[in-house]
Amino acid sequence: MKLPAALLGLIIPASLSAAPEPVPADQPASAQASGWIEPAQTPYGPVIMQQDMMPAYRDYQMSRVIPPGERKRYLQMAMPMMAGMMQLDAREAMNYMAVKYQARPGLGFDEVVQSLKLRANQLNFKLVGENPMWKDFRAVLGDESAPRVEVFSFCDIAIGRALLKVVPEVVVFLPCRIAVMEDGQKNIWILTLDWDLTWLDYAGESLGITPELRQGIADIRAKMDDMMRTAANGDI
Repeated sequence: MKLPAALLGLIIPASLSAAPEPVPADQPASAQASGWIEPAQTPYGPVIMQQDMMPAYRDYQMSRVIPPGERKRYLQMAMPMMAGMMQLDAREAMNYMAVKYQARPGLGFDEVVQSLKLRANQLNFKLVGENPMWKDFRAVLGDESAPRVEVFSFCDIAIGRALLKVVPEVVVFLPCRIAVMEDGQKNIWILTLDWDLTWLDYAGESLGITPELRQGIADIRAKMDDMMRTAANGDI
């Protein structure tokens, strides 16, 4: 059984992917061993087509190691397409990956941080780490002009464990981080990585993600947004 081709959330119709060509013999050994093939042209553009099913599911089972050459070929194919679709410079592309709120004028940095922590405690979202980066800017780099920035790590241990059982590689995104940062004009911002759930709509049961787990992930995103809004308003 072959998997349908998908790239960046775009599902290619079965008529275009049901019978992929075998891996050419002249491709690198790493490509043949992994099931990766050169991009195929479709009306939607080039795609990478997965040739084999994933191994039988087991808790905490890591996926295969992607060889450096294969990863490089994937990026060489995907990045130009993304650049053509997005037409964004690097700063704006990063901006799309962040969710951020500006703190209400008149709030101090410490007030914002206190509101963030208190709201996290109310939502049973455990604070597991703090990184006052700006202090290292001053102590290590001697930069006395850098604005204040601190990063706070939070965790829902039940959802974290459930996610790691299904996709161990998601550990690179854990724990959840929220930053409080001054900009160049001393405005205070609260920011985090956008936990967009669109990819789960395409992955679904093929990843072993149950409706209950998906709802748990959505709840984490909602909690983080609640905490950030509360901190931005200084409500607690």
